[in-house]
Amino acid sequence: MDKILEITNPMLSGVGFIFIIMGIIMYKFPPKKINGLYGYRTTSSMESQSKWDFAQKYSAKVMTFIGIGMFIFSFTRTLLPFDDDQNAIFGVAILLISVIILIVVVEKKLKQIK
Repeated sequence: MDKILEITNPMLSGVGFIFIIMGIIMYKFPPKKINGLYGYRTTSSMESQSKWDFAQKYSAKVMTFIGIGMFIFSFTRTLLPFDDDQNAIFGVAILLISVIILIVVVEKKLKQIK
């Protein structure tokens, strides 16, 4: 376990793993009805039931792929000359960028649906 922490960015690997698991769960068990508690909830995804259904499945796929990317990217720790503080900042930056990418990709696709 210590060896894994030495070669990975623990934040990216942990969050990547969570994204993968949550993506799979959301894909297998998407919320059936529009709600304010669970699922991919944006104004555009809540416009209609068909958009809601699409957004849940599509965002789950995108989230899973982003999670895999984050997990793989976590192994760049040994390639970058960062200390622990810089590594944490790098992890937070990648996390924020990943969430922005998730929202932009899904929202762009939702605009194409009538």
